[in-house]
Amino acid sequence: MRVVNTIKVALRALRRNKMRSILTALGIIIGVGAVIAMVSIGNGAKAQVEAQVASLGENVITIFPGSFTAGGMRGGWGSMSTLTIEDADAIKREVADVLGVTPEMRDRAQVLANGLNWNTQIMGESPDYPMIRSWKVADGAMFSDQDVRSVGKVAVIGKTVADQLFSDGGVVGQTIRIRNIPFKVVGVLAAKGFNLFGQDQDDTVVIPYTSHMKRVSRRTNINSILVQAATAGVIDRVQQDITDLLLQRHKRSSGDADFTVRNQVELAQAATATSKTMTVLLGAIAGVSLIVGGIGIMNIMLVSVTERTREIGIRLAVGAHGRDVLLQFLIEAVILSSLGGVIGILIGIGASELVSLRTGWPVLISPASVAVAVVFSAAVGMFFGYYPARKAARLDPIDALRYE
Repeated sequence: MRVVNTIKVALRALRRNKMRSILTALGIIIGVGAVIAMVSIGNGAKAQVEAQVASLGENVITIFPGSFTAGGMRGGWGSMSTLTIEDADAIKREVADVLGVTPEMRDRAQVLANGLNWNTQIMGESPDYPMIRSWKVADGAMFSDQDVRSVGKVAVIGKTVADQLFSDGGVVGQTIRIRNIPFKVVGVLAAKGFNLFGQDQDDTVVIPYTSHMKRVSRRTNINSILVQAATAGVIDRVQQDITDLLLQRHKRSSGDADFTVRNQVELAQAATATSKTMTVLLGAIAGVSLIVGGIGIMNIMLVSVTERTREIGIRLAVGAHGRDVLLQFLIEAVILSSLGGVIGILIGIGASELVSLRTGWPVLISPASVAVAVVFSAAVGMFFGYYPARKAARLDPIDALRYE
């Protein structure tokens, strides 16, 4: 009951100086609002990057051609194509817990159809490609293993290419020409949007990798290999098994590998590292204003103690204990900071949504960050309010009653 009465006294004291109380809480309001807004924007950016990485497929391992040393000549990552179809076949045949493998060929070419033309990316893949990339075929079907073996002139095209060349619809069954070679469209991929690097994933034509190598690019080595592991739990082991297998096939030591193996987790960590750093930095900068707001609370509470010295003296003279006075001033400080925290959260959420609405940036308001903001604002009030409250509690009643 005593605590309830103390809270009522603290609220009356704050209401007596409404403007001063509002201005005191303003520092906390701005600080909490800034923290919520900055962290929400940072989390939104991080979530967007993670979603883009996830759109590349689940449990995917990518093998790139690496450095080389030959006849005194040395080259860095990607300077020489060292991967072959036989490497991809060996991975599929000899590495356990592999669901799918696709050799990859990449090139750009002008595609002609329906009296129109469009410059796009020509991808050479295996039938496992949609499964590995978690990419559905919206219309028609993916080409088959038989098409790969027979170097078939078939293609599956992205939504962007379909819109550019066949605006009237009816894409499946049409013919496109790549470097004057006719390819029959057997499927259209579902729309996927832009990837992590800002490239339109739908602006692509996918053909059998054998057709790419023998008809389009006329190259013998492949650009990369995509591998899908069975589960996330085995991805590290599969990655190591692939590395060991390719080192054996290429007759290389681990320090002289002519290829690079990366898994999706490593790609996600690299991609989100910058956004994580920015989120922490923005949150730390915004957090400084919370400390400034706390100093403001301490300053005003010290002024309040000075102004109410006679009141404190009277309370102590009629039997109040020092801990009662301490509790009263602590409660005043906590109420100020908590009220400022709640208002700051509402302003922060509103600011986040406004930024998202005006700029199109994604925002992700985390319940954990809201809870931390409330607790932290109350802790700031308690921390910075303790010294003024302690000073009030230790006043001598006689000196306090004499104070003018």
